Amino acid sequence: MSSTVGQIIRCKAAVAWEAGKPLVMEEVEVAPPQKMEVRLKILYTSLCHTDVYFWEAKGQNPVFPRILGHEAAGIVESVGEGVTEVAPGDHVLPVFTGECKDCAHCKSEESNMCSLLRINTDRGVMIQDGESRFSINGKPIYHFVGTSTFSEYTVVHVGCVAKINPLAPLDKVCVLSCGISTGLGATLNVAKPTKGSSVAIFGLGAVGLAAAEGARIAGASRIIGVDLNASRFELAKKFGVTEFVNPKDYSKPVQEVIAEMTDGGVDRSVECTGHIDAMISAFECVHDGWGVAVLVGVPHKEAVFKTHPMNLLNERTLKGTFFGNYKPRSDLPCVVEKYMNKELELDKFITHKLPFAEINKAFDLMLKGEGLRCIIKMED
Repeated sequence: MSSTVGQIIRCKAAVAWEAGKPLVMEEVEVAPPQKMEVRLKILYTSLCHTDVYFWEAKGQNPVFPRILGHEAAGIVESVGEGVTEVAPGDHVLPVFTGECKDCAHCKSEESNMCSLLRINTDRGVMIQDGESRFSINGKPIYHFVGTSTFSEYTVVHVGCVAKINPLAPLDKVCVLSCGISTGLGATLNVAKPTKGSSVAIFGLGAVGLAAAEGARIAGASRIIGVDLNASRFELAKKFGVTEFVNPKDYSKPVQEVIAEMTDGGVDRSVECTGHIDAMISAFECVHDGWGVAVLVGVPHKEAVFKTHPMNLLNERTLKGTFFGNYKPRSDLPCVVEKYMNKELELDKFITHKLPFAEINKAFDLMLKGEGLRCIIKMED
């Protein structure tokens, strides 16, 4: 790769030219990394609901043309001025949020919401100079959440790059750069169930099943999966889910159903749908005195959370989490090691594999609700 250092790289990228239209495979020019930036060769990327949401552009400021993608793994091709943490050849995970290590959030043991590099879905340029590193015929193509991994090469801020064990298989650990870590960390880092405890998981998509995997790793004895789609229940057994509740099967609120099943409520709950009714149910289904509910799903912007104050006064705890409370650079290498030492299982999250040329098929699969994670191999 040394011959490309300091040079513009021409490579393939899947460009979203407009909302909801199939991505178009284009030759793009990728500029060299500037100060505190890293240029990566992406080897594997996967599709997350967030990519689809911003591709559809139904609820936020549309930014096009754009290169989407944020769940990925690759190798450092070159580094810009001031970068000392990674070097060419390092195996890394690019992450949609960052860790500058200098701000109050990064210096706090309790926060991972970096003031400089936290997710910004509207920004389509690099923070160093307000310019894009991607172009076609001299016209800029915008970045997405600082990663833009639907390109064979991309440029990211060094604070959004986690250096990992070079022996880790990149086609597996790429899923740790977003959804799986979000659900896993929500359970292990925030809910913190104890061995033998009961946990309810609301929503059994990839993030919810990662939350269930966290409960399995923690040694929970009862893991109750809650979902409106009964077809998800069989798959969820692989992730440690022991019981299932479909709210459509009951005339009473699901929190009452769970309270009856568990002699007053579960010890912990994790909400992964973003639907406000599920959020309220997840909180109200935990046991008084010690129950903890964790909200992971992102609600509609007009949503309002309503519950009686006595639910809090009776010693239930409500918590929120962002990216599973993992600091990207400090903590993700340790999550990769959980996989390497067989504590964390990732293969069961990967249900489809496609070549880069067929990336639009991955969008079709997600829109149909088929599978969990589709791995896209960048090289032919």
